[in-house]
Amino acid sequence: QVQLEESGGGEVQAGGSLRLSCRASGGIFGVLIMAWYRQAPGKQRELVARVNAGGGTDYANSVKGRFTISRDHIKNTAYLQMNSLKPEDTGVFLCNAFNVRSSEQYWGQGTQVTVSS
Repeated sequence: QVQLEESGGGEVQAGGSLRLSCRASGGIFGVLIMAWYRQAPGKQRELVARVNAGGGTDYANSVKGRFTISRDHIKNTAYLQMNSLKPEDTGVFLCNAFNVRSSEQYWGQGTQVTVSS
């Protein structure tokens, strides 16, 4: 069973930056695709960014050029660096891990990001 612990959310003004962290424990980090999703009020949960074990990434169009996802295999941690934040980025950011061997997926509890104008 993989546990995900998120940190790094908070409130920032438009144009500011935040870095989210998601530490995975209880599993083999190398078989996990790590991702960040966003849940905004009244909207469906959406994929923000994803990074596979080899470091390949993909992003939602709305965050390309502003957000960077990465992973550290020594610290078993995935990161989301968010720059040039906009009010529409506001929401609960949830860390997700997908085990490519078992097809199981896991969710963190989420961390709130609020961007004020």
